[in-house]
Amino acid sequence: MLHRAGKEFLVRMRFYVRPLFQGRYLMVTNTVSGGFTLALGDVVAQTRDIYKDPTRARDWRRTGNMFIVGCSMGPIMHVWYNMLDKILVGKAMSTVVMKMLLDQILASPALGLWYFLGMGLVEGHTLSYAWVDFKRKFVELLAVDWCVWPVAQMINFYFLSPKYRVVYINTVTLGWDAYLSYLKHRDDSQATELVSENSTVNVQEKTLLQSKPLEEKA
Repeated sequence: MLHRAGKEFLVRMRFYVRPLFQGRYLMVTNTVSGGFTLALGDVVAQTRDIYKDPTRARDWRRTGNMFIVGCSMGPIMHVWYNMLDKILVGKAMSTVVMKMLLDQILASPALGLWYFLGMGLVEGHTLSYAWVDFKRKFVELLAVDWCVWPVAQMINFYFLSPKYRVVYINTVTLGWDAYLSYLKHRDDSQATELVSENSTVNVQEKTLLQSKPLEEKA
């Protein structure tokens, strides 16, 4: 009885869910799922921060900003993967590898830039501020990206139907979205002060070393 009820539930859910991955609804699905998962990633990141520092308050406005930027990235990913599947057709390993490399070399930096500029604008900053923030964190972002995404995208391009690509990315990358939130909102002021202090110490040491020969001659 329970087995039959479970099958009926799955059939009914499939009936309602299928239209979300067809025609014009696919763009809406990709857009909303992009916003939802990026916002959920921010919730995870803030929960981690609050666990480490219970005095911190949860910033729901920040989560809302992440949702907006995530929604803006959904259509871009929708168009990009449709174009990639039209240019490189099939599931031969050489085709899958080429798709993965193009995605890593072209799409990943572009989406990273879009994320930082978009978050900067919705948070009330200028484009120049957002650009500086992106440049400061770009190398770290790219390094972590290459550790995570090649394998995930190989699975995506080899096993999944094109209509599920964006939803797959938005669903399985909750950890990545949490990392993006952490990276964007990480306070680098302490690191900057540390570098500044080290630079001051180095200058003082050089000054002392240069003054010693003069003292010896005197």
